[in-house]
Amino acid sequence: MPIATPRAASVLAAVALLAAALTTGCSSDSGSKSSDTENAKDTKGAKSSASASPSASAAAAGGVGAIPVGPGPQGSYTVQKQPEPGICHYQYTAAKEPLPDSNCTPGATNPKVTQATLKSTICRSGYTKDIRPPVNITSREKTANAASYGYKGSMKDYEYDHLISLQLGGDPNDPRNLWVEPPSPGHKEGAGPNNPKDVVETKLKNAICSGKADLVKAQQAIAHDWTTALKTLGLPEKAAKGDPTAVKDPDDE
Repeated sequence: MPIATPRAASVLAAVALLAAALTTGCSSDSGSKSSDTENAKDTKGAKSSASASPSASAAAAGGVGAIPVGPGPQGSYTVQKQPEPGICHYQYTAAKEPLPDSNCTPGATNPKVTQATLKSTICRSGYTKDIRPPVNITSREKTANAASYGYKGSMKDYEYDHLISLQLGGDPNDPRNLWVEPPSPGHKEGAGPNNPKDVVETKLKNAICSGKADLVKAQQAIAHDWTTALKTLGLPEKAAKGDPTAVKDPDDE
């Protein structure tokens, strides 16, 4: 084996140092990239968690998201624009009870009704009569909303219904809270609306006013599915004999 000269040895040493530096640099970059990737994942996860909407969080928890807040009662009502014709689609339960299209009719609450104002609002006799829009307003909205839902039945057999009823703190004339509700099963054509939802609403209002149910939870339950609202709140679905909560209290004629 040839013996390296001092000059050659110096060159070899310099090459070795350079190779070591490059190797170390590559390892450092690789580690940095790996760390950056993990940090990016963590940051992305944090952003995803931070940007989750209340509705998404509620849905993940098995609940219902926040309901839109309407303008509330007005001194003078005007006809509100309804969704475009044919874009809303009815949903039906297994028992064939009608539900609205949640995209067109998510519900809307009355900002005047809160847990603190119950006694002066929904728990006061005659409150809904004071805030209900007049027929000359709702009749025109009703016709337009029937077109929104593609409803072809008799005008006498459906109800222009507040999804969150006035007696539950629903907004009186926000189009997001009103829908043309078809008849329930067992309806006789031409006999007018048959709406078991009204009875559910009365039971919920009485439960709220007696302190047995929370206002917001009741609003969320009825907006999600009126047929399961009582069960969702742990309230009896069948009234005991003589229970006044079984009496229908029409809200949306």
